[in-house]
Amino acid sequence: MGSIKIRAKEAGGVVTVKCLISHPMETGQRKDKKTGKLIPAKFIQEVKAESKGKNVLTSYWSGGVSKNPYLSFKFKGAAKGDAVKISWVDNTGASDSAEAKIK
Repeated sequence: MGSIKIRAKEAGGVVTVKCLISHPMETGQRKDKKTGKLIPAKFIQEVKAESKGKNVLTSYWSGGVSKNPYLSFKFKGAAKGDAVKISWVDNTGASDSAEAKIK
């Protein structure tokens, strides 16, 4: 899918991860302007981040998160050259993941 862009930088033993996820994040409460029918709910429910085989973040979302969400977080225990993997699953069962090297 290619829906996740990741940047990860290490400084002073702390890795800062910034990612942008391309996703419509529909609440199921908005109407289509042309048809007047409700647009079905489609939103990310779970986001996970892993580094060196360990989970460093799990986040549970709902329809209240905006379209194309941006996520930033920090963690310790990784170094330059290690990989960070971000994955998500939405309420329809769709999913994606991406990996980036820490700089």
